[in-house]
Amino acid sequence: MGTGLKVAVIGGGSSYTPELIEGFIQHYESFPVTDIVLVDIPVGHHKLAIVGGLAQRMVERSGLPINVSLTLDRKEALKDAHYVSTQMRVGLLEARGWDEKIPLKYGMLGQETTGAGGMMKALRTIPVLLDICRDMEALCPDAWLLNFTNPAGMVTEAIMKHSSIRSIGLCNSPIAAYKWLSGLYQVPAERIYCEFAGLNHLHWISRIEIDGESKLEELLEAGGSYSASNVPQLAWNDTLIRAIGAIPSYYLKYYYLHREMLGEQQAAAARGETRAETVKRLEDELFEIYKRPELAEKPKQLEQRGGAYYSEAAVNLMKAIHTDSGEIQTLNVMNGDTLEFLPADASIEVNCVVTKNGAVPVPIKRVPAGAVGLIQAVKTYESLAIEAAVTGSREKALLALSSHPLIDSVSEAEWMLNEMLERNRLYLPQFFKV
Repeated sequence: MGTGLKVAVIGGGSSYTPELIEGFIQHYESFPVTDIVLVDIPVGHHKLAIVGGLAQRMVERSGLPINVSLTLDRKEALKDAHYVSTQMRVGLLEARGWDEKIPLKYGMLGQETTGAGGMMKALRTIPVLLDICRDMEALCPDAWLLNFTNPAGMVTEAIMKHSSIRSIGLCNSPIAAYKWLSGLYQVPAERIYCEFAGLNHLHWISRIEIDGESKLEELLEAGGSYSASNVPQLAWNDTLIRAIGAIPSYYLKYYYLHREMLGEQQAAAARGETRAETVKRLEDELFEIYKRPELAEKPKQLEQRGGAYYSEAAVNLMKAIHTDSGEIQTLNVMNGDTLEFLPADASIEVNCVVTKNGAVPVPIKRVPAGAVGLIQAVKTYESLAIEAAVTGSREKALLALSSHPLIDSVSEAEWMLNEMLERNRLYLPQFFKV
């Protein structure tokens, strides 16, 4: 590719956008993006104007020849793009609130990417992403689609199965693990190597080395782990962590500490403090800050959102593809024969070598024995949920839930599913065909 790169950001009115702009400015030398188009839907035009204004001030201050434009016309944004980044929320935070509250009525976990709430997010999101892919097939068929929209692994798998667009999924939690270790050992991340094995929001770190020396044993003995602001900070069971012999993703607390996490959610909902409500408050504060005409940099308050380091992951990936760097990043890609106990067309989250042709999984040295069954069960649920999202089949949706380790009654799950589908009717036309 020559100079003059165009990046389209779908969901450009997101509170994350300033972090992405900061990344483009910092990496301009090696990733010379000249056109950034922020696109959103009409209901998001107010936020797009605020975030877009800040993005333009940031670029202006940098003095770089980058043009930031705003549009509600997705096709115009996608035309001739080299990279497309997605950071959208179908149904906005209101729908996230439903995902979190409705399952609790049935004694089940309500979470944005895990369990029934995660499935509803997938049912709303996958058809829209596939629509975007169809536009890309017509307007920028050679572009890379870098998807940060949750549930990232399921969305990536749906695109791989139903579109010809080249797509890679990414998540901020692997970078969060490196930041944790970098702070703990006071060494730059470049000297650390972690091996990730599993699925998006369901991975284990099975190797941790600094300058080639293993630190896993001492971390397991010390009960070390990393966390995020969007997952309750409950302590792990140390005996379990030593038995697994790997550091689990903080999202695995929903499985290993299910009863405790459900109790936390029920208590938070009773106080009117679901994560959706917390995020809404944070976002309202952020947008008030973004409005300030003198602000021309990413504010510190953005780090309180659950997606810290997202732009670092996104810009690093674009830059690695553009420069054919061959560096290793942790990404959501097609399995192939990497995890031999999963289908070849499953999406997995593992270390990959990134080149101009995409991301190739690095062979995994060790998958914790105690993790295999859980990975298989959740992957079964994910693949069925993707099918339900594409076909609009209630039967497939219930079958997906019945395969999920956190659903303990299919009869209750059916009542819950019917209520959630009805509440989401506006965003689920595939389930309400006339």
